[in-house]
Amino acid sequence: MKILFTCGGTAGHINPALALAKMFQERVEDCQVLFVGAKGGMEERLVPREGFALESVTISSFWRSLSPASIRHNLRTLRNLSVSQKEAQRILDGFQPDLVVGTGGYASYPVVKEAARRGIPTAIHDSNAVPGLTTQRLSKVADRVMVGYEDSRQYYSRPDRVVVTGTPIRGAFFETTRQQARDALGIKDDRPLVLSYWGSLGADVMNGYMTDFLRLAAQEGAPFHHIHGAGRNYQTMQAALSDVALPSELQLREYIYDMPTVMVAADLVLCRGGASTLSELTAIGKPAVIVPSPNVTNHHQEKNANVLARQGGAVVLLEPVCSGETLYRTTKDLLADPQRRQAMGEAMASMGIPQAAERIYETLVDLVKA
Repeated sequence: MKILFTCGGTAGHINPALALAKMFQERVEDCQVLFVGAKGGMEERLVPREGFALESVTISSFWRSLSPASIRHNLRTLRNLSVSQKEAQRILDGFQPDLVVGTGGYASYPVVKEAARRGIPTAIHDSNAVPGLTTQRLSKVADRVMVGYEDSRQYYSRPDRVVVTGTPIRGAFFETTRQQARDALGIKDDRPLVLSYWGSLGADVMNGYMTDFLRLAAQEGAPFHHIHGAGRNYQTMQAALSDVALPSELQLREYIYDMPTVMVAADLVLCRGGASTLSELTAIGKPAVIVPSPNVTNHHQEKNANVLARQGGAVVLLEPVCSGETLYRTTKDLLADPQRRQAMGEAMASMGIPQAAERIYETLVDLVKA
């Protein structure tokens, strides 16, 4: 079997495809895999590092603005669409796939569209609660549309083609219990653990708020354990807190390399609204305070977070009206109400699909057999 995965733009699009590619290679004899991404995208770093072949197409986004810069950019994107269509044709001619799977990003569009035109079985996966422009357009031609949440089904004109699969997450999230994870972190008392991070690179505004948050926690003698991942703002936060004697219970880290352990141990998570993060939270049933990034196309993070909030699993705070004190008081109120946190965790778990990778694999295998 030959499978072509096309994705790009963010790790949230790339990592699910990598997980699926590995699953197919482990289970299907003589399985050949090819990835197609966008020229200059992070997939050009991530995919080859995992040992998979990668080809690229020339593609870019559309900007939702009528400014002169946006108009010039969109004209260039229109030219790129013509170029990428020819590149997609060349790639499909050369690889001759039995199945084409798009997991998000602009690179998916020309490849999945051309594969569908040729009658090759096609499927797309969107981790976001509300589909983006690429997914909306491809949903009209793809044989299967795989989504993360039941609520997402309403946004598609062909619900008969929609399968609720969830989003694949790492198996390490299911390998330990909360107590085992707390033991691994060296937590020896009964105080709850708060985990906070704002993406792998951090976020300037939010880390400014967390500086105030940590000051308040230190002033109150660390009423809870706290692990914060600062990303690129680590040194800035260290300097800003140089006059504060942070207790050992309040950890400021540059990166959280043991994320599955920390998240499983946590009693409350403060985070962005990225689809991959929210898939992890729902899969293991963790209550959260979500501050969506305001810098994401089409407000995807806010829409993702609101799906969880409507079900009672999360509290949503918007960045422009947030502050370190607001986050701190919200955190303390939730930690003081274990019954509410338990209900939030149960609501999260009700939306989670721990076996998402298996569901997607079965959906794709059935599509090829059809």
